[in-house]
Amino acid sequence: MVAFGWLVLTLVFVDELLAVAAYGVWGWQQDPRWLLVWLLPLLAMTVWFLLASPKARWGGAVRRPVTKVVVFGLASLALWDAGHPGWAVALLVFSVVVNALAQVPAIAALAREESRA
Repeated sequence: MVAFGWLVLTLVFVDELLAVAAYGVWGWQQDPRWLLVWLLPLLAMTVWFLLASPKARWGGAVRRPVTKVVVFGLASLALWDAGHPGWAVALLVFSVVVNALAQVPAIAALAREESRA
């Protein structure tokens, strides 16, 4: 179960990277491209760092899951709006599945144990 737990936590991290990339894809299609292509991903990373990461300064029992839903939901919407509806649905489904698996008690305990270290 430990190996599966680490696989799930790795996929959660990949999911976070994919969400940041989705914001970059959407920013690339907007004006001013040169500003939004890096500003939107940076903003998403900052929000994630402050509210949703395991060591988030202002994370909490309500803020963390709400932030995750907003970040992943808007990332999927950004892909849809950028003209990639298939990838948008795939990202949303992937996000829901891996984040749900990360809530399995044994996997969540593994993540908490690692964040204390």
